[in-house]
Amino acid sequence: MMMSMSKTRSVSTAAPNPFATLEAKGFDILFQAHAKSILSGEFPQALIEIGNALNAINLPITEIIGSGGGETKFTQRLRKSLSLMGWKKHVFEIGKTIDGVPRESTSHEVDHVKTYPGIGSVAMEIEWNNKDPFYDRDLENFKRLHAEGAISVGVIVTRGKSLQNSLWTAVHRFAIERDITSMDKLAKNGVVPTPKQRANILKRTSRDKEPVPFANAWTDNFVSNKFGQATTHWEKLIHRVERGVGNPCPLLLIGLPASIVVFDEAKVDQQSEDDLTEDVNDS
Repeated sequence: MMMSMSKTRSVSTAAPNPFATLEAKGFDILFQAHAKSILSGEFPQALIEIGNALNAINLPITEIIGSGGGETKFTQRLRKSLSLMGWKKHVFEIGKTIDGVPRESTSHEVDHVKTYPGIGSVAMEIEWNNKDPFYDRDLENFKRLHAEGAISVGVIVTRGKSLQNSLWTAVHRFAIERDITSMDKLAKNGVVPTPKQRANILKRTSRDKEPVPFANAWTDNFVSNKFGQATTHWEKLIHRVERGVGNPCPLLLIGLPASIVVFDEAKVDQQSEDDLTEDVNDS
């Protein structure tokens, strides 16, 4: 007797992969030293939380222009989102004793750390716009903490390649759309350059030979001062990792893409002179 066999199609109940969405948006994502296996095998919840936090962010152009130092409102929102999921600032205290006598002690502060009971801890730093030597500090911290068994993986979130490469175009678009053709119009939009920056811009716009349009001169000056090659962005981070800085700590490196930039109509929050460096190229 022939018996008919019916096949039941299995329905996948797996949750969507938030990192697939990040990749589709153009995020740079690099796993180093078996970090992918460790995170997917031991810390899948960490991947979900990081992915969900990053998928939810956007970056208004006015926050790019109005922010100062290493923070923007959008990085503050990202930090708050991570904090609400348990990724808190933590100071690791590592001490050494000999025959019960303390001999040395070191501390390592990390902005976002989450411990998963019975598994281990993952540490994260967000480097939106610092001087690039901050990468050395972060990577060396991760290396020491991993060697001591304090963390299993280190994560760095920074400006991605596409975002870094598109900053001039994005800032120039802001200037064109706001019809910024003078210092007065710039000020009405909430941006007041420092005296040195003002002099550099006006020197280029008022010269007799081939004067530069105001929007171009200001964009050149602004991007050079605030987001120059000596700041934290993807290529600077990758150069360090390729040299072995932080090795052998497993690393997850994430670069924020140009696709998260949105062109809002808000007024720029006033900048202070301390927010900007003075290394502008006068050429």
